[in-house]
Amino acid sequence: MLTRRIRIQLLAFAVIATVAGLILLLGSMHAPAQWFGIGRYTITIELPRAAGLYPSGNVTYRGVTVGRVTDVRLTDTGVAASLSLDSSFSIPGDVQAQVHSVSGVGEQYVALIPTTGQSAPLRAGDVIPESRTTVPPDINALLAATNRGIQAIPGDNVKTVIDESNTAIGGLGPEISRIVHGSTQLSIDAAANLDSLTQLIDQAPPVLQSQNDTADAIQAWAAHMNSITAQVQRNDGALTGVLERGPALADESRALLDRLQPSLPVLLANLVTINPVAITYQPAIEQLLVLLPPATANLQAAALSNRGTKHPAQYLNFRLNINLPPACTTGFLPPQQMRPPSAVDAPERPAGDLYCRIPQDATNAVRGARNYPCLTRPGKRAPTVKMCESDEQYVPLNEGWNWKGDPNATLSGQDVPQLPPGVAAPAAPDASPAPPQPAAEAPPPIATAQYDPATGTYLGPDGQIHTQTDLAQTAGGKTWQNMLIPPSN
Repeated sequence: MLTRRIRIQLLAFAVIATVAGLILLLGSMHAPAQWFGIGRYTITIELPRAAGLYPSGNVTYRGVTVGRVTDVRLTDTGVAASLSLDSSFSIPGDVQAQVHSVSGVGEQYVALIPTTGQSAPLRAGDVIPESRTTVPPDINALLAATNRGIQAIPGDNVKTVIDESNTAIGGLGPEISRIVHGSTQLSIDAAANLDSLTQLIDQAPPVLQSQNDTADAIQAWAAHMNSITAQVQRNDGALTGVLERGPALADESRALLDRLQPSLPVLLANLVTINPVAITYQPAIEQLLVLLPPATANLQAAALSNRGTKHPAQYLNFRLNINLPPACTTGFLPPQQMRPPSAVDAPERPAGDLYCRIPQDATNAVRGARNYPCLTRPGKRAPTVKMCESDEQYVPLNEGWNWKGDPNATLSGQDVPQLPPGVAAPAAPDASPAPPQPAAEAPPPIATAQYDPATGTYLGPDGQIHTQTDLAQTAGGKTWQNMLIPPSN
């Protein structure tokens, strides 16, 4: 006998079990979404043709199923398909809708492919236009093309084609399997990095265009590489010897460097200091290296001009042209201020530059300092680096070869020695604070010159050697007494 309490408990259990069963059944059938559209929204895609797409087909986004195809209908311009999408997925509004086939016999589905992934999400009622949709090629056209290709093969050669195909790919099952698996993995990785691949494809045209513009250079580079590889192939034995003996050479070089340890760093440090100068004078060094071989050849030709004779030697010419042309003294200290050769002290060098300051196109001292080429200023010639680097141009002191001016070197407008650009001439000493007193004009400075008492010769202000015969010592000697006696008639 069941009591009233037990009957109530059984009835409650039956109701709860029935409700739970209905909930599980309806949930597994997606009844709320199917019947009432709860948790789903519908969009439309426009297609040029149906391409085998059918209702209840899957809709995927990044390879994940996000909805179903609910309707496929004709329109005036093509086909429109309605997609019911799960609202729990946020899908960008700029996606592309592509119809794909799971297999070669059908089972089409719609794949939503993102482009940038930064647009607003899709909403109910959105339409993806035909410009952003694609459909697979018609299988019938593919089969017709395959049939035409097979029919193009003569019947007698079908066996040959099959045999050659077997020769080409027969026994390569594992390799082909690896190619298929690798291609599948490559496709999966490409789908996972679709944004990066899309960006790469978008940015590829400028790079490809640059390669197209430099096609000639690439072709020349390939030709040079071909030449290098050909030379390496021809010298394979020598290259093999280098590789075989290279380790021993490296050990010897290391030992040499160890022995040069105290002095090598100092040498390298000095070379680092010289390096900027060598870089600056690199064109001149190249020119020197170019001219050195022919100059050496000319010297050798002169040394062996009479080879095969009894006394082979270089031809010499003993004709002396002394002081022809005369030495250039323009720009140097005047003769009266020149130090005699007998002086042995070392006074301070005067400020400025002393060099031959005649016109640059003069025939005297053509290799003088005034014609030094400015390597950093092509076409310019100047006597100093500072003048080369500045905007100042060389101006000759005068047109002649010999020094011109008074004995104290007071030349108008130019200094002797010449001061560097931007350096002002030393200021004259301050005048006395006492008021100026009227006085007669100062006498001109007295020019003096040292002479040789043995010969009576001296260097004049014009830079020439002069001889005063009465200054020379006679055989009997000259005393102060006979110097007072007037010369006889």
